[in-house]
Amino acid sequence: MAVVAVVTARGAVPAAGWREAVRAAASALVDAGAAGGEYPDACVRVVERNGPYIVLTKGLALVHARPEDGGLAVGVAAVRLAAPVEFGHPDNDPVDLLLAFCTPDPDAHVGTLSGLARALSGGLAGRLRAASGDEDMTRILKEALPDA
Repeated sequence: MAVVAVVTARGAVPAAGWREAVRAAASALVDAGAAGGEYPDACVRVVERNGPYIVLTKGLALVHARPEDGGLAVGVAAVRLAAPVEFGHPDNDPVDLLLAFCTPDPDAHVGTLSGLARALSGGLAGRLRAASGDEDMTRILKEALPDA
């Protein structure tokens, strides 16, 4: 079965708090057809249940839920917020950049997460923050994740 990969990005997204920020990032996946309509709320529940562990490093959150929570295809989205929001992380708040991903199955989930980790260690977050707009962000994300 071929899995369609979707990569998209949005900049200057307004969010009044972390829930809105998470929903905005996950909604980019829904809009792109990679996730079902229930996926944004599932991503919010992940943080409500487990705390702000998705805030991986200064200013960066990795938004996701389980594949069965609405992943239809491999999808990755980047959202740069208009103003940073607090997640309650003791070291890495506030968050200004969110990477969201979804997958249709557990194997793709692990592979996508691995690809994102490699790209982040290679400076992806800084390049996305420096991007000139949505098209530039999308191009950077596609270049960083050629297998996504």
